[in-house]
Amino acid sequence: MLVKDVMTKTVISVAPDTPVAEIANTMVSSGISGLPVLDADGKIVGIISEGDLMRRAETETAPRRSWWLNLLGSPERTATDYVRSHGMKASDLMSRRIVSVGPDETLEAVANLLEENRIKRVPVLEGGALVGIVSRSNLVQALSAIYAAQKPATSTDDAQLRTEVEHHIGETGVSAFYLNVVVANGVVDIWGVVSSKEEQNALRVAAESVRGVKAVNMHVAANAQLLSGV
Repeated sequence: MLVKDVMTKTVISVAPDTPVAEIANTMVSSGISGLPVLDADGKIVGIISEGDLMRRAETETAPRRSWWLNLLGSPERTATDYVRSHGMKASDLMSRRIVSVGPDETLEAVANLLEENRIKRVPVLEGGALVGIVSRSNLVQALSAIYAAQKPATSTDDAQLRTEVEHHIGETGVSAFYLNVVVANGVVDIWGVVSSKEEQNALRVAAESVRGVKAVNMHVAANAQLLSGV
């Protein structure tokens, strides 16, 4: 799946001079937590999110700086905080740092951007024009769609299941000692020694993620000393 396969194409936006009251009402009525800010030419100039409305004078949540912070702090920071908590239009509150993706980006790239920048959504730009929004919820929707579209396992052959389980285990990066996998009637038994409970869990999840596996029995000890002495 690519961004264009999961993005929200109908984008609700506001203008730089949109009043704060209208922004808040739009978010509440539309059930969204962020809006792109577009200029008169339709170019994105900022992003405003629910976080930008969290510290406001109207709700008595505006930052209160003690006299010594005002003395030691930056006057520019104090002025910026005041504008963000008292400003009455989108241009006063919006973030001008725009992180965006293209419609042909992978979902992995989007997930990385959201995680690295600690944000919930990114605009999708094509040729400089806004064509959609992709958010964390879109990624969850994609996951739901993938599970819904999955067909039952076409094979319950134990030998094939063992091969697939061993392949998945190889992808965990776990260094196991005396590892052995046995599959009988779709039930997987795993024996071995690993260095931690986290690695035990990784082996279990690897087996459970193979379609056609009915159950997983773990006979794996977590013994860091034994493994390090091998």
